[in-house]
This record gives sequence, structure tokens and C-alpha cells, in this order.
Amino acid sequence: MSDNFVDIDLLNLRQGIDSLYKAVESIATRDPKEPTILFRSLSGDHIHGGKITEFQSVGIKDNSSKLSLVISDRGISTKTIKTEALLGDTLVKGNLNVDGEITATKLHVNEITADVRLERTTPLVFTAEGEAGIYGKGIHWAGQGPTKQFIYRENPDRIWSSESIDLHDEAYYSISGIPVITKKELGSSVRNSSLVTVGTLRDLTTQGNLTIDGYVFYESSTQRIGIGTDAPNGNISIASLDTEFIIDVGSKVSKIGNWTTNDLIIVTDDTPRISISSMGNVTIGSSIETKTQIVGKLGVNIKNPDCDISTAGPVKFQGKRQEVGDSIPATGAYNIGDIVWNSAPKPSGHVGWICTRSGTPGVWNPFGQISL
Repeated sequence: MSDNFVDIDLLNLRQGIDSLYKAVESIATRDPKEPTILFRSLSGDHIHGGKITEFQSVGIKDNSSKLSLVISDRGISTKTIKTEALLGDTLVKGNLNVDGEITATKLHVNEITADVRLERTTPLVFTAEGEAGIYGKGIHWAGQGPTKQFIYRENPDRIWSSESIDLHDEAYYSISGIPVITKKELGSSVRNSSLVTVGTLRDLTTQGNLTIDGYVFYESSTQRIGIGTDAPNGNISIASLDTEFIIDVGSKVSKIGNWTTNDLIIVTDDTPRISISSMGNVTIGSSIETKTQIVGKLGVNIKNPDCDISTAGPVKFQGKRQEVGDSIPATGAYNIGDIVWNSAPKPSGHVGWICTRSGTPGVWNPFGQISL
């Protein structure tokens, strides 16, 4: 082989290497083109780690500028969730803070602790549960001394409070819209009561029977008042163990005195002035010197006396008996000085006879001859 042939081969080799160099340099210095990935031609096996920015799919769009969502075997971790609805049963383990309103069709809780205003548009309903039913349910205040309660109880069914209930000054308790107790009054519908102690009563009106301290009785059917007796025998009756004094007013006759067989004494200054024994004997005055004045005519066994003193029988004054007859007495005991006035005096006769010796009938002599 000649020297010229060797030079030509080297020259061709040099030119080829030079062209390859230029081609590599051209590839190395030109702007790379983005690879073309056909639609749905990249599988998950081609991605591992790294960061995908502005990721977007049919159901997911990533606009975050920092780490916001972490998915691990324990679940999904994120600080903020914004959603329109949580579907299905949701369990929250831990505290749930809500900065806004909660609207629920039905809310079941074991305990509520709140220090905020509770506004409702529907009634507060306590539902029966177990054997206790609705009893024992209501409002409780706890944490300071014994628990304060406002609850529903049985036997009988009623709303029960462990504390006093204080109404506003102008408020009142009512039944069927009718006030029954105000600050100062019992309602007009209150008819029966078992009051034990009351203050000062004014303008008291009662209907029916009345009993005061088991001692004063008013009987509505007979309109009688009994003091010391619940069966009065007069309009007003005052009774002790064995005596009953009555005042009774009838249509034609009024009575005052003892219903029982006891003496009746009328006193002033605690001194008997008129005494009537149980047998009907009447004594006017007392052992103390008094004056008795009778105004008008006095009749003894006479209905219509026509003079100051009229009697239907004998009289006695200063121990001397005086009576009227047509002759001297034939019977009876008489004393000296007793007089029988002649009931049929005649001229030349005598005015009467006088007893000159006591006896039965005693010795009698005429006196006061009547002239012709």
C-alpha cells in the first residue's frame, strides 16, 4: 500500500470525526424539546417520589403552595377541611370546635356544657326512657352545694322544684287564665282553704258553717251562733259544761236567759242586781243598800193595773198582812195587826176587821164604824 492511500484514509477519518463532533456539539447546545407523552400512556409505575406541581385531574386540582395534605396508613391528615356535605355516619374522636352555627334535625348528646345564650324556635322536649319514663327529667344546676332541680315527679304527677320560686312584683300564679295568688291577694276563684294562721282580716265575708278555734261555731242551716257549743238552742248561745245562756229572736217572741235549769243573775260592778232562781223566784237588789225605782203602774197577777200598785191578792208591808173579805177569816194563820178590809161596806157597818190576838184564825175585832 502506498503512502498516498494512507493519507487519504486518515483524512477521511479526521473529517468524519470532525463531523461527529459538530453533530454532538449541536445536539448538546440546542434547546431540548418537551417530550411528547401520549394521552393516557403514562402509568403509575413511571412515577416514584418527587414533586408534581399544579397537579390536576378530573376530580382533583392542586393549587397549594405548601404541604397541606398527608396520606398515610393511619389516614388523612390536614388542618382545614372545606366541604358542603359529609355523607354517611361520621365519628369524631377528640374535641370538635365549631366557630359558627350548627343546624341539626335531631341531636343526641350525653352531656352539654355551655356558657352561651341558647335560642330555640321549638319546645324543649324530654322523652320517656326505660322504666323511669318521663319522671326525674328536667333542669339541674350542679357544682355549688346540693344539686338544684326543676323536674317532673310522680305520685302525684307534678312539676317539682327543690328551691323557692320568686315571681316579679306584679306577677301572679294563675289556673285556666284566672289569677289564684298575687303578692297581696287570693284569687276570687279560691273557695276552700285549710289556713292555720292569718294576719289581720278586714271586711271578711264567709258563706256556710264557720268554726273558730273549736270554740265558736256558726251553723249555716239554722243561722245560729254557738260559743262553747256546736248545737246552739238560740240565735246566740253561750255554754259551759252544765249551763247554756241563750238570746233568741222569733217572729212573735224574743227570749233571753238560761236554756238550762240554772240560776240567772244580772249584775253591775260584779254585784247581783236582779236574780232569778232555777225555780223562777225573782230577787231585785242585793244586800248592799240600793234604790229600786219602778216607773209606771205595777200590777201583781193583774194584766192591766189601773193604779200605781195593783194586786190580785193580799199584800204585806212591815210584817202586817192586809187582804179583802166580806167577813173575818175562818181559817188560816194570822198575826196581831193583820187587817181584812170589808169588801161590802154598808152604813152603820165597819171598814174592816183587825187581828187582836195571833192564832188560827186568831181573834178579830171590827174597826172604823161607818156612819149612817
